[in-house]
Amino acid sequence: MGSGKQRWRISFHKSPIKVKHPPKEFICPISGSLMADPIIVSSGHTFERHSVLACKSLSFTPILPDNSIPNFSTIIPNLALKSTILNWCSSSHIHPPIPLDFISTENLVRTLMATQNTNNSKNCDVMNRFIESVSAQLNRQISTTSEESVTPTSPLTRPCCYSSASSSEMDPTNPNSCGEDELIVKLKSSQVFEQEEAVISLRKLTRTREETRFQLCTPRLLSALRSLISSRYASVQVNSIAALVNLSLENGNKVKIVRSGIVPPLIDVLKGGFPESQEHAAGALFSLALDDQNKTAIGVLGALPPLLHSLRSESERMRHDSALALYHLSLVQSNRAKLVKLGAVQSLLGMVRTGHMTGRILSILCNMAASLEGRGSMLDGGAVECFVGMLRKGEFDAESIRESCVTALYGLSHGGLRFKGLAKEAAAEDLLITLEEIMESEKAKDKVRKILEALREKHEEEEEIDWEELLNSHGDTNSA
Repeated sequence: MGSGKQRWRISFHKSPIKVKHPPKEFICPISGSLMADPIIVSSGHTFERHSVLACKSLSFTPILPDNSIPNFSTIIPNLALKSTILNWCSSSHIHPPIPLDFISTENLVRTLMATQNTNNSKNCDVMNRFIESVSAQLNRQISTTSEESVTPTSPLTRPCCYSSASSSEMDPTNPNSCGEDELIVKLKSSQVFEQEEAVISLRKLTRTREETRFQLCTPRLLSALRSLISSRYASVQVNSIAALVNLSLENGNKVKIVRSGIVPPLIDVLKGGFPESQEHAAGALFSLALDDQNKTAIGVLGALPPLLHSLRSESERMRHDSALALYHLSLVQSNRAKLVKLGAVQSLLGMVRTGHMTGRILSILCNMAASLEGRGSMLDGGAVECFVGMLRKGEFDAESIRESCVTALYGLSHGGLRFKGLAKEAAAEDLLITLEEIMESEKAKDKVRKILEALREKHEEEEEIDWEELLNSHGDTNSA
C-alpha cells in the first residue's frame, strides 16, 4: 500500500516449527527487536532501554513511522509490558528476549542520524534494512526450542578469573578507545549510559593489553570504579567488576587494588549482587589472593564467609573461583584460624564425602591440616576415617586426588596420639604399606613413609593409654 506503517512492517521468515509472531506493541520502534527491558518516555512512547540511552548519548531524536517525535526527558520502566512479554514468550515456548548490546544499538542510531539528516524520506528504508537483519536474529530466537540456550557462555578454556565476553559487553572491534581522563569523567558521570559506556570500554581495553592494565590501574581510576561496583544497574555492575578482574591480572596491580578499598564492595556483591557480577567478584578475589601481601587483608575484611557460601553456588564458575580463592587464602595461618571458627572444616569434609569438587576442596583441607587449629578440627570431624576410606576405595579420576589425601593425612599425622588412635581404628597402616608401593610420585611415597613412621613410633605414655577414651574425646577446637 505504500504507507509508513506498511514500510515498517517486520517480515518473519518461516521457521521449522510453527510459532507466533510478536504483537507489534512488543517491538521497539527504534531497534525493531522484541523488547527485553521496555521503558516509557515522557511522550508516552515505549522503547527498549538501550535504544533510548543510545539516542540520548548521541543527542538524537528520531522521527517515528507515524511521524511523531518522542520526548526522552524522562524514562520509566514499563514493568507491566515487560511482564506481558515474558508471559507471551512462556506461552509461546520461546526464550525470553535478549537486548542488543549498547554499541550495536548506538551504531544503529548513528545510521539513522546520518540518513535522517541527509534525506528523511529514505529513513524508513534504512530502518527496514536493519530490521530485516534483526528479524532474522529474532526468528532464530523464537524458533529455538526449550532445550537450547541463546545466552552466550564463557569459553571453558580460559581461566575463570579472566573476564570473557558476556551478553552485556560491547563489540570488541569498536575502534573507540578512551584515555584515563576521559574514562574517569564518564565513570563519575551521573548519567547511567555514560557509566555503562565507560566500564565496557575499560573492560575491552584491559582484556588483552598488559601495558594498558598497568597504565590504567591508578588511584583515581580505581576510586571512580569502586563506586560503580555497587551500582543497581546490572550492566554497570557486571562490567565494572569484569574490568577490575582484568586489571588484577597484572601482578603489579594486585596490591594497589586491595589498598584502594575495593575489596569491601566486592564482598557485598559476592553476598547479594547480580548473578554474573557474583561470578566476577569471586574471580577478582581469587586473582587478588594470589599476592601474599593481600591474603591477610582479604581475610580480615570478611571475604571468607561469602566465599564458603559460594562453594554451594549453582554457577560452576563461581564455585571454581571461590574454591581457588579459599585455597590461596588458607595458606595464611590467620585465615586458617578464622575458617575453623566459622565451622568450615565440617562443611568442607561434608563436600568431600559427597564428591563435591573433591580436588579443590581437598587442597583447602591440606592447608587446614598444616595448622594446629585446623588439624584438631579435622581430627574431631572424622577426617582420618574419611581420607583412609577414599584411599581404600581408590575411585579417583586422577592421581592428584590420591596424593591430596596422602598430603592431608601427613598433616594430620602431626596430631600425636589422637591421630595414631584414629588411624589405628581406620586400619590405615596396611593400606599405607600398599600405597607406598603403588604411588607414582616420590614425594607422595616419602609422605606415606613418614606417616607410617608416626604410626609405628613408640611413646612411653602409650602403655597407660585408654584408646577407647582417647578416640571418644573431643577438643574445643570447633567452638567459635
